[in-house]
Amino acid sequence: MNKTATAEMDSSESHSDTDTLVEIQDVSKTYDGETLVIEGLNLDIQRGEFLTLLGPSGSGKTTVLMMLAGFETPTGGTIKIGGKEITRVPPYKRDIGVVFQNYALFPHMTVAENLRFPLDVRGVARKEAEKSVDRALEIVRLQGFGNRKPTQLSGGQQQRVAVARALVFEPKLILLDEPLGALDKNLREEMQIELKHIHEQLGVTMVYVTHDQAEALTMSDRVAVFEAGEIQQLAGPDTLYNAPENAFVAGFIGKNNRLTGKVESSEGKHCVVQLEDGNNRVKALDIRTDGPGSRTTLSVRPERVRLGEAAEGYDNVFEAEIRETIFMGDHVRVGVAFGGDEEFVIQVPNTEERAALKVGDKVRIGWRADACRALDSA
Repeated sequence: MNKTATAEMDSSESHSDTDTLVEIQDVSKTYDGETLVIEGLNLDIQRGEFLTLLGPSGSGKTTVLMMLAGFETPTGGTIKIGGKEITRVPPYKRDIGVVFQNYALFPHMTVAENLRFPLDVRGVARKEAEKSVDRALEIVRLQGFGNRKPTQLSGGQQQRVAVARALVFEPKLILLDEPLGALDKNLREEMQIELKHIHEQLGVTMVYVTHDQAEALTMSDRVAVFEAGEIQQLAGPDTLYNAPENAFVAGFIGKNNRLTGKVESSEGKHCVVQLEDGNNRVKALDIRTDGPGSRTTLSVRPERVRLGEAAEGYDNVFEAEIRETIFMGDHVRVGVAFGGDEEFVIQVPNTEERAALKVGDKVRIGWRADACRALDSA
């Protein structure tokens, strides 16, 4: 996929050049001189946005962050911040705040001393530094904690201190490298909302790295989905979830049913695909097929599929067999066998009717053509 085109594909979310803070231009990176972990990357980051770099381990997202921070040097290409090239500028001269997963706090210093450290390095006067420390602690809701040592704080409080230290000198850009990875589920979710509120309050540009797609959807203005050193899609959370551009993004972002088959016909924005079982045909949006005769992968979200009487009248209606039902609290996950897929999943509301769903029963399932996307060749 062309990286430049990918990064600019969602014109509805484009910005003018004057809004651009960071420009990554044709950047490549190799560690061994042979294998490129990043190849020809082009990406603009807008002033004041919360951009998440999302992808599995080894996809290249952390390498991009480390090059932005100055801890890694690109093999080729340029990086600019505010129009100034900083490709080979050392980290301490980049005016960037960095938050790490392991907090990286000085254990022998108090919270206030940890926050004052980057100000001391920059030669900020003591009185002004103390005001900045107080403001930063207020932002992360840790007023009164200045005299404590990091070991006297909970994990969530230590992470707040790490965020405050990145904010205290008012950088143009803050980089966050999986900062919530060490926290338990409840605290992680709480900190997601907290970081989102801090971003909204300050309007500072944030670049966030994670492998957690739910985290990315919750917090971000835009998300760049990485795989094999390339951006597979760059868009807002709604677009990524509802309109994935390829099978990787569809499978990586949220729950997804994946069906494979051959394009039988194509007309306008839709196509008809004969599934692997040879018995069923599905009408879908033709997003990225090579036309009639080509193989393709279909993507349909579990919550877009209707069950029983609710399925009638849709573009695609089929018979399936219930294989399992799993109670999930606010909804029920129903697994059916259909179209050669033994694990086709439907998400239905938790209502009284769920009691009628029995393993082994034959049921009707259905969905709109526009809820199904025909993507890459299978």
